[in-house]
Amino acid sequence: MFMCIASFVNATVLDASIQQVSLAILESMVLSSSSLFQQVKQEVTLERLLSQLQVTDQQIQTKAMALLMALLQTAGHADRQNIIHSSASVGDEMAHYLYVLQSVTLNHLESRMRMPLDSYNQDQREILHGLRQAAFETESENSLSHERRRSLCAKEFKKLGFSNNSNPGQDLLRAPPGLLALDTMAHFASRYPDAYSRFVLENSSREDKHECPFARSSIQLTLILCEILSIGEPPSETGSDYHPIFFAQDQLLDELFCICIQLLNKTWKEMRATQEDFDKVMQVVREQITRTLSSKPTSLELFKNKVNALNYSEILKLRQTERLHQEETLAPPVLELKERLRPELLELIRQQRLNRLCQGTLFRKISSRRRQDKLWHCRLSPNHKVLHFGDVEEETETPTIESLQEKIPVADIKALLTGKDCPHMKEHKGKQTKEVLALAFSVTYDVEEYSLNFIASSRTDFCLWTDGLSVLLGRDMSSECMRSELETLLSMEIKLRLLDLENVPIPDSAPPVPKPPSNFNFCYDFSQAEQ
Repeated sequence: MFMCIASFVNATVLDASIQQVSLAILESMVLSSSSLFQQVKQEVTLERLLSQLQVTDQQIQTKAMALLMALLQTAGHADRQNIIHSSASVGDEMAHYLYVLQSVTLNHLESRMRMPLDSYNQDQREILHGLRQAAFETESENSLSHERRRSLCAKEFKKLGFSNNSNPGQDLLRAPPGLLALDTMAHFASRYPDAYSRFVLENSSREDKHECPFARSSIQLTLILCEILSIGEPPSETGSDYHPIFFAQDQLLDELFCICIQLLNKTWKEMRATQEDFDKVMQVVREQITRTLSSKPTSLELFKNKVNALNYSEILKLRQTERLHQEETLAPPVLELKERLRPELLELIRQQRLNRLCQGTLFRKISSRRRQDKLWHCRLSPNHKVLHFGDVEEETETPTIESLQEKIPVADIKALLTGKDCPHMKEHKGKQTKEVLALAFSVTYDVEEYSLNFIASSRTDFCLWTDGLSVLLGRDMSSECMRSELETLLSMEIKLRLLDLENVPIPDSAPPVPKPPSNFNFCYDFSQAEQ
């Protein structure tokens, strides 16, 4: 008997009324017995049910949808996955059917999404006040006067993050997301009460400008989820972009919201956001959700792990990488060009450092009495062979090289020391601040018995002089200024070189060189022609 009914459903050409009755009987069998569920699952394929969703007969569409939902609801997690992925691989047609099923099912939420809150509806008002009562342990409100109770409610709705705390229903008049926002907030508060209370209380204890408003965030997040899941949009005739997670979860929107609202709070803290950054945070959260769903997670747990791993710093890294790819600065030929340009640009920086040393710089002295008003000047000779230095009286004075009485031949310099390794920092160990240590450097000369000690006036001067002295000693430059300048010069040079190739795709590898011809008889011999 069962096989006969199943054959009616699987038949391609049959009386519509017989198929309607057969589908209804199979639905009852699935819901009544687990053993019958297993038989129906084996005999009636998902492809067949999805194809019946495409017929013009609305009654057959309804019965096929009812049977399919009965199969999905009765199945455990493993069986549900097997139903959806029963074929070896999901082909284009199968993907389209799954997409249609997903769209049709999610669009059942459209009526709630487009319905604003009715402030005169008692049930909706009770849900709204239930959110407040679930978040705050309040004394019996019945014993309070009307004005006191009204003031307390307004204060608590403000902590909940409603913009219109005296009449919070006004925040839910925007449709979409309409009543869906109220539904998702209520689901979160009832399903995960500890997480809900923690979210609200944590933010209500922050400074006003740093708190993440729960209600405002929830309304906007629900709208974002509706847009990502295309709720309210009719299924496309060619669409095939379905989410496997949809078939593993009965209440996809509500459960996604519960994960994403906690993600939003986490991202808010990572960004150290204020109220002015609200839109920026929502853009990042949208990107986190979209990127995670694009990886096609098959369960809520997998989605939760992936979306939480995609923190704000990871989003910034991905944006930077994508921007570079868009500018084609990461294409292998461009990277190769960068490496070829690097030595030339490094030489340019070396020359700039030496020129800067030749111009000279004023340095300050730190005496044992900690007086810092004494100045001295140091500069490199034009032939790069001697360091000239000496005391100066005024900061505005730029002494000539002849007026600097002392000098050190570059050939006698043995080492360059920085920070706490400098002799003048060791002498005052424990007395110097981190700022002074970061600006101190020394050169040792004459078999390291003597040293010339410097304290730069800025980090830029420190980088210029340590780089320049490294060049004189034949060493590589290593300052952060050098690395920054090199990247800037490389970026500018690459962009100039690629100007003529704008909007021309650059291949990852050079085109193959064609094989030589079998003979060269096509060449014209000019020598014979001249004879």
